[in-house]
Amino acid sequence: MSQRWKNRPEGSNWGDFGLDDQVGRMNLVTPEARLRGAREIREGLSFCLSLPLDYPGGNALMPYRREPVFHYERRGEGHNYNFRLSSVSSCYCDVVSDDAVTLYTQYSTQWDALAHVGQLFDADGDGVPEKVYYNGFRAGEDISGPDETAGPGGAQALGIENLARTGVQGRGVLIDLESRYGRERAIVGYDDLMSAFDDQKAEIHSGDFLCLYTGFADLVLSMNKQPDGDVLARSCPVLDGRDPKLLNWVTDSGLVAICADNFAVEAYPARMIEGESFPGLPLHNHCLFKLGIHLGELWYFRELADWLRRNDRSGFFLTAPPLRLPRAVGSPLTPVATV
Repeated sequence: MSQRWKNRPEGSNWGDFGLDDQVGRMNLVTPEARLRGAREIREGLSFCLSLPLDYPGGNALMPYRREPVFHYERRGEGHNYNFRLSSVSSCYCDVVSDDAVTLYTQYSTQWDALAHVGQLFDADGDGVPEKVYYNGFRAGEDISGPDETAGPGGAQALGIENLARTGVQGRGVLIDLESRYGRERAIVGYDDLMSAFDDQKAEIHSGDFLCLYTGFADLVLSMNKQPDGDVLARSCPVLDGRDPKLLNWVTDSGLVAICADNFAVEAYPARMIEGESFPGLPLHNHCLFKLGIHLGELWYFRELADWLRRNDRSGFFLTAPPLRLPRAVGSPLTPVATV
């Protein structure tokens, strides 16, 4: 594969896992890393880490994403739901039901694919920034929407199916920010996060999944599918994507993904800084665009966090594959933690 870029972003790892790499830091989930995660299974208990996929409810919080809508195919004089096969043969006693659903891939508990966030960046060195994604894949060529192609479009590179193929299993480390801040809105930088690690005696190793419990998903659930955007915007801790020390730690830590129970993992909108051009989602930019670190949003951690807190633990075995859906830039999922 010829190199698709002459310049790579400062602090990025483009090319380090191969010129055609499409899974980024998931390459660090080696057999040894998976075995380290498997050793966290001591009780055989499991926890579902997904919200019901029809939460948060409505689309007031995310106007371009909508809750699932079910559909049913016609069959005979009715629909293929509670359908008696006796209409085919008088001796059949079976009753069958099928359904279909229109599902926005990033409405509820989700993975961001590496094709989800890119940047205007002069990758080819001609002095003109172009729309590019992790490892130099191009908008309009590798990742094309309906405004750019009449063909199938979508993420021909960096789609979520690449993450699915890796299996997505390994050691999860839960940092309990909810126990420190409650429902208080707090912008958590490097120093605060390291203090939480120290308090929990938690450690992150290369190939691990960092999980952040903030209480945000608990608050969403309590709103019973009628989310209050104003309340949510001023509640619960979030990472400070503008903190350079935090971004450097993400680079150096070897973590492969950050999974949080809130909307964006980081504070959005991020605080303004000086400059003519800068990312509005700095942690997304650092993780998805520069390093190939996948982000998980709107996960559900309350029961797992309670159990880990009672048992003075932070590690668990995580299984979290997305749908193997070619060309998608995100995916719903039902992660499972085993302790």
